[in-house]
Amino acid sequence: MSTLDEEERREYYRIEDSVALEIQPIPASGTVDEPAAHDTSTLFDLLTELHVAEFESQRLLRQLDDRDRTTNSFLRAMSKRIDLLGQVVAQTVLGKLGPPQNVIMSEGGLEFESPHPFPAGTPLLVKMVLMPQASGMMLQARVTQCHSLAIGDFAVGTEWVDLSDAQRQLLARHILQRQAAQRRLAREQSPSDQH
Repeated sequence: MSTLDEEERREYYRIEDSVALEIQPIPASGTVDEPAAHDTSTLFDLLTELHVAEFESQRLLRQLDDRDRTTNSFLRAMSKRIDLLGQVVAQTVLGKLGPPQNVIMSEGGLEFESPHPFPAGTPLLVKMVLMPQASGMMLQARVTQCHSLAIGDFAVGTEWVDLSDAQRQLLARHILQRQAAQRRLAREQSPSDQH
């Protein structure tokens, strides 16, 4: 890997997070054909499209706010209903993915622990549910590094592949929200530490 690639990935802000995660290698054919993978993939496709559409509609809602408050109020109520439906779908997906696990995330990639090693260059299908907004994302990644840990698992570093603008913006928004929440928590804890 070139130094430029390394520097490019480092320019993204990285956060520690806890996400429900499913990782699958993408076979050479480029398809994942397990029935269980198809079940969660369909749900993830729907959940991802739902969040992309919600993200894109926010700008339009802000523009409407100034012109027609009644229509805006109605659309915000509809948006809330859709968010609730999205949370139902996300809870269904969470049940299939298992408990959240700790990761390090950026707009450039994801670091996670795995019971299985992945050789560098391995293409992966990454399904994750970002909390607390229950945003489901199904992304493609490539393994950049894999190291053995003392406890028998492996630390895997990846970079995102072919992110759409909407996917990148959803990731960036989540990272900024988590960063703000972490800063708020640090501020709330620091006054009590000074006494």
